[in-house]
Amino acid sequence: MNSDSVTRPRVSERVASLAGGAAARPLRILLVCEDIPGLALGGLARHVVALGNALLDAGHAVTLMGRQFADADQAEPTGFRGPFVAGFTDPVRGWKEAATGVFNPVKRPYFARRIAAAIVAHAHAFDVVHYHGHLPMVGRYVPQGIRFLQTRHDQGSECITHMRFRHGQVCTETDPRACAGCIHPAPGPLRTAVSAAAVRRYRRETAEAFATHPVVFVSQFLLDNLRRAVPDGPAPQAHVVHNFVDEAALRQVAADSASTAGTEQVVVHMAGRIEPAKGIAACVRLLLPHMPAHWRVHVYGDGPERAALAAMGDDRLSLHGHQPLAVVLASAAAANVTVVPSVCEEPCGTVILEALRLGKPCHALRRGGTPELVRFGAPDQLRLHDDLPALVAALLAAGGAASTPPGGQSASVHARLPELLALYRAGTAAVGC
Repeated sequence: MNSDSVTRPRVSERVASLAGGAAARPLRILLVCEDIPGLALGGLARHVVALGNALLDAGHAVTLMGRQFADADQAEPTGFRGPFVAGFTDPVRGWKEAATGVFNPVKRPYFARRIAAAIVAHAHAFDVVHYHGHLPMVGRYVPQGIRFLQTRHDQGSECITHMRFRHGQVCTETDPRACAGCIHPAPGPLRTAVSAAAVRRYRRETAEAFATHPVVFVSQFLLDNLRRAVPDGPAPQAHVVHNFVDEAALRQVAADSASTAGTEQVVVHMAGRIEPAKGIAACVRLLLPHMPAHWRVHVYGDGPERAALAAMGDDRLSLHGHQPLAVVLASAAAANVTVVPSVCEEPCGTVILEALRLGKPCHALRRGGTPELVRFGAPDQLRLHDDLPALVAALLAAGGAASTPPGGQSASVHARLPELLALYRAGTAAVGC
């Protein structure tokens, strides 16, 4: 998909006028994210922190609500400069779904009600609540009188595993009965019926949440995919605001990093969970046998396939595991090229945006929301491929391509603030879609 073919829903004139008319009044904003705190900050958590700090810089009063985290002393510092409230316990543990081999129809609505209850308990102190999380039906349990919206960062609006990936392939099924195969290899009639009931309830409550409060998608791909799977899911209040990064922080990282560009060594940077859907292990296995002796691959992240990569025993490959965000960004800034080999459909990859705004060539697959990100780089900076063999061949052919000044549209969080503030100020006003 060419980036020029992507048409983003725009904030309606009524919403824009409401935003402009009250633009001088600072807002009291509660950001909610169950990924914070954590042992490592993923793209969603980084999105929330960047947004919170940008809103603080713009003069708004921002509080971040997250989870009570058992390993809080070991958690990665978020970098958020405002107050933090632990509003609920970890909403992903328990219920033994893997042991029983079924998706429980009650589990996700139960946790959604708990998060919603925490929001309602604090909402009186804020003008708007903005939820970034994995339970899209939370809005169903938040009264319409509370100014609430949520941002959808993954395919969890219709997929109970949030990724639409199974058996090594992108999943295109829309029948809830097919979802039973994602929790049990041979579910049988009873398990299929229970899991299908869970998915139907999940999608129904999500559609009700989207009909109650505005919802933002970080790519057009996410909204289109939801429409395909759940035709009655998206409401008129749906809107697309692309993912963003803290460009000021990236400029500082770039200034502080010792780049390998122009040296004999060529460094390839990868960051993400080392699991089949992300394609890191598969890409490394294809690349290493053909990689020149002076090339190095640095992988940041952990996951079930890390041990297999370590067993390869190749000194050109460095596995760094989980590292603080500052360390990962410094590696990206110092490297010659970033590779994002996800074979799943990335919604709007943060690692890709970081590479583009650091001026690095970036190789990725032509799927999901990734083609929409071409607009945030210079011409030919984001290089899209049909499969991993084609990506590896193109990477080797390009060699140690030089860095360039960032080009294309800004991916800065500050560039997105007007759109989000318009939604904040409009409350439950409809957003043109």
